Amino acid sequence: MPVFELADRLVVGVASSALFDLRESDAVFREQGEEAYRAHQEENVDHTLRPGVAFAFVRRLLSLNDLSEPGDPLVEVIILSRNDPDTGLRVMRSIQAHGLPISRAIFRQGRSPYPFMTALNMSLFLSADGGDVREAVAAGLPAGHVLGSAYADDPADRDLRIAFDFDGVLASDAAEQVFQSAGLEEFRAHEARNAATPHDPGPLRDFLAGVNRIQRREEERRRNDPGYEMRVHVSIVTARNAPAHERAVRSLKEWGVRVNDAFFLGGIDKGAVMKVLNPHIFFDDQVTHLESTSRTTPSVHVPFGRINETAP
Repeated sequence: MPVFELADRLVVGVASSALFDLRESDAVFREQGEEAYRAHQEENVDHTLRPGVAFAFVRRLLSLNDLSEPGDPLVEVIILSRNDPDTGLRVMRSIQAHGLPISRAIFRQGRSPYPFMTALNMSLFLSADGGDVREAVAAGLPAGHVLGSAYADDPADRDLRIAFDFDGVLASDAAEQVFQSAGLEEFRAHEARNAATPHDPGPLRDFLAGVNRIQRREEERRRNDPGYEMRVHVSIVTARNAPAHERAVRSLKEWGVRVNDAFFLGGIDKGAVMKVLNPHIFFDDQVTHLESTSRTTPSVHVPFGRINETAP
């Protein structure tokens, strides 16, 4: 078999707990133990699992491979699972039943799979296991803990809407540390003084760069087909406002990445904005923000930076 190169693709790792609703299976494991869990999965191997928090995001991301040549996909999604191959069989059959073009998986029988992220060129790993995610982020890897419920997906809607917080997600948390230690006014003054100095990149900057590559492919398609409708839409939704907005905009430009929309909310509840924006996934580093957004929006906690060092 020829070598399948990952270097020029957007590679996302997803745990079965993020892709599917595993609450019933997890309850069996917690209440009855591993052997009962194995028996439960074997008995239900042909019962297709329901979509989980990241399902709509993953399905739509994979659909963008229609922009590439057959056999040379822009996007590759790989299952990273703590299941062993036997109990993982239900996951793979569910993937097939839902028609998801996912063929690669790593099953590790109770061990964390995230150490393989670098070898697989992954720019994102999603899991419902908060411990795995924290370990991955502590190791300098781009990972997120999914929160909330599955998106009420509309198959007729072909768009993919992705929303990011800025500090601690796309950028480092250096400015957030100023806010936490010195307060809002000093934060604004600090950002105004340093408006021309780009931030250091945060954990998901490279993932955004990969999404931008797909957007450029969409632009090429539209140049050749003026009737093509752009499907990928990227927003930042941040508590920053003027004058701190300028450094964020300049940083994106300096990094060579871009977003379609920017919401500089200055403390306005992000959850209210998410109801209207309706993204398929939203990334933030602060649980307090996600408590609001996760009520209506598939949300991802990126436990990066000092504010998460002592958080549960």
